[in-house]
Amino acid sequence: MAMINCWEAKNCGREPGGSKVSEFGVCPAATETKLDGYHNGTNAGRVCWAVAGTYCGGKVQGTFANKEENCSACDFYKDVIKAEGKNYTGVMPILKKLKS
Repeated sequence: MAMINCWEAKNCGREPGGSKVSEFGVCPAATETKLDGYHNGTNAGRVCWAVAGTYCGGKVQGTFANKEENCSACDFYKDVIKAEGKNYTGVMPILKKLKS
């Protein structure tokens, strides 16, 4: 069963066809197919913290290393961890999958 993705939870409008694509572009989390299905999300929609170039806090974010602190304070991030419980996939396997 698919879960709510970050662009739905945050209503950012950066998903393909979204209301803010012309202004900010399509979010890489919405199009990162290597991470499709992680935590039952679409593309990287439930592991957005691992993807560089997401738009959070009013600006485009960098790599996970640059945005880790902001992401760990994010309500969506916390909700995913809580919902996944023991099935939560840590960031290292996700980053490894991105590099493959």
